[in-house]
Amino acid sequence: MTFRELNLRIFRREPVDRVLWQPRIEHWYYTRKNEGTLPERYRGMSLLEVFDDLGCSVRPYWAFNEAQRYDPLTEWRREETVEGTLTTVVEHTPVGKLVSVFERTSVAHHTRKYPVETPDDMRVMEWIVQHRGARFDMEAYQRACDTIGERGAPAIFIPRINIMRIMIEYMGFENGTTALYLYPREMEHFIAAINEADTPMLDMIAACPVEIVNFGDNVHQVLCSPPIFERFVLPEYVRRNEILHKAGKKTYPHWDGDCKQLLPYALDCGFDGYEAITPVPQGDVTLEEVRDALGDRIMIDGVPCTDFLPSEPIESLVSNTRKCIEYFAPNLVLGISDEISPVGDIERVRMVAEICAEYNGRIRP
Repeated sequence: MTFRELNLRIFRREPVDRVLWQPRIEHWYYTRKNEGTLPERYRGMSLLEVFDDLGCSVRPYWAFNEAQRYDPLTEWRREETVEGTLTTVVEHTPVGKLVSVFERTSVAHHTRKYPVETPDDMRVMEWIVQHRGARFDMEAYQRACDTIGERGAPAIFIPRINIMRIMIEYMGFENGTTALYLYPREMEHFIAAINEADTPMLDMIAACPVEIVNFGDNVHQVLCSPPIFERFVLPEYVRRNEILHKAGKKTYPHWDGDCKQLLPYALDCGFDGYEAITPVPQGDVTLEEVRDALGDRIMIDGVPCTDFLPSEPIESLVSNTRKCIEYFAPNLVLGISDEISPVGDIERVRMVAEICAEYNGRIRP
């Protein structure tokens, strides 16, 4: 059974005879490559060659996301200016303009100025999201299939859910949270407009050949408290999942922030599983709390990122890996919550592959 076949069988709830080890090492690889600090063994290797050498499956969002196309239905002018590490983007629309500023270095990037700051800005962004079309590029999909091969099942992540998109992309935490209290009617209208504008995207994903769909939300309870989650996020999760499940898709969100206060909602959202829930010491939940909250939902990831730091004891990595297998298999795609740090010890990834191979050898006839 190939990694691709095993990946699909887990999500389809078909019998499986082994654990799938699918860590995300892309950030580690590209940061080390850009800095010229790849270990000697991996110099000259492509990303996929490193995966193969480590004996890991691939979670290939970066390949299949290229098939999602979001094109303007009405043309508007976009100006981009680069000065050093700063990029300023100005979107000119018939209803006003938005200005964003981003800072990017060889190893990181972040937003210096968010585009939406006022109710007037909300109306401009609303116009932009309502004038974007969604289409699936089958040629890009086929290229991704050819690139990934049997290393993992096709998978994509879709645009963030309403509140998380506002907090991470449109407004930022401080301005977004303040606006919820200062401009409740305007924010409610803005969120409803985002939900409505997402429908063509959902229809496109429902019709596409990719079966595994991640909601790339980066949920953190500080950015999305339980009252906000209940009011705005939970109903939209249910709506999205109803559309995608009718089309045979398997879904899960990316909850890589603190989520102890949100775990009680895990069985109400309609997901098949949850990705990147981050255990202590980096997150605020234990593996036992996650196990009890998810029931028979699929756990994607689980091994704390901190266990891959060279300063941490190997015993913790081994213990947490075995706990994940004991607590969640066969409803498990074992990975790193959230991913290995650029300063992580990549040979610990190989060590987990060996633990999985040992386990798989015991349970297979």
